[in-house]
Amino acid sequence: MEQVEQELIPWLGRTSKKISLFMSEKFRENNLDLTKIQWLMLKKLCQKDGQMQKELAFLTDRDKASLARLVATMERKGFITRVPVENDKRARQIFLTEKGRAVFQESIPVVKEFIKELQKGIAQEELNLLINTLKKIQHNINQFQCNG
Repeated sequence: MEQVEQELIPWLGRTSKKISLFMSEKFRENNLDLTKIQWLMLKKLCQKDGQMQKELAFLTDRDKASLARLVATMERKGFITRVPVENDKRARQIFLTEKGRAVFQESIPVVKEFIKELQKGIAQEELNLLINTLKKIQHNINQFQCNG
């Protein structure tokens, strides 16, 4: 059992979950009705509005069903709108609403503060090493998926 604590996967899983919970808590404290994945979706749409739903699934690393639920929730909140594509009735483009754009802008200082709190006491050299290590892990996963 001790050896599991020295493996990377449990630490990554716990850390990812804690980050999501901590980020949601920060949004709540600032009266923002957002989750981490909803924020990521708003960010992707601010970078390029009018993306196809399947593009967003790829960018947010969600399967179709999970993304469909996310889109429906965000549409109910008034953050986004779905527009059918003229030549393909099944395809939908996702656009930010004014409310979605405003909520994203309001969230930026909260996210900046969140990142600052998250990285407190960690030297830039340590952050760089961690980021490079995570990139290598993602590369290994991609290689395995391509060869598998």
